Amino acid sequence: MAVPKSSVLVLDCAEPEELADFYAALLNAEVRVGPQPETLEVVGQAGVRLAIRKDHGFAPPSWPRPDDSQQAHLLLLVAREDMDEAEREAVGLGARPLDTKNNGGVRDARLYSDPAGHPFTLATSG
Repeated sequence: MAVPKSSVLVLDCAEPEELADFYAALLNAEVRVGPQPETLEVVGQAGVRLAIRKDHGFAPPSWPRPDDSQQAHLLLLVAREDMDEAEREAVGLGARPLDTKNNGGVRDARLYSDPAGHPFTLATSG
């Protein structure tokens, strides 16, 4: 019998309060003090759980990387009809568009960086 486990993605950054507030607003979640030192958790409905940890030597990730290697990133699912509103919300909260090659018409996935530079994608859920 397997031991029950849960997981949480941890994002390192220089200013964890600011990044936790960004994701809490974007995901309609709340910020809680994390179980580890200098860690905050963003917890929401439907199993949303993300941790933000202070890294005193943090350097933002770069995208795209010169060698085209895949980096970890968040995939946030939204209904197709809500994509434009989700994009306005993300940018209004401080996200920066990373993929601006095709800004015309309907797009099923849109790539951004959060205020600390971590990439995330808004994608249609169906």
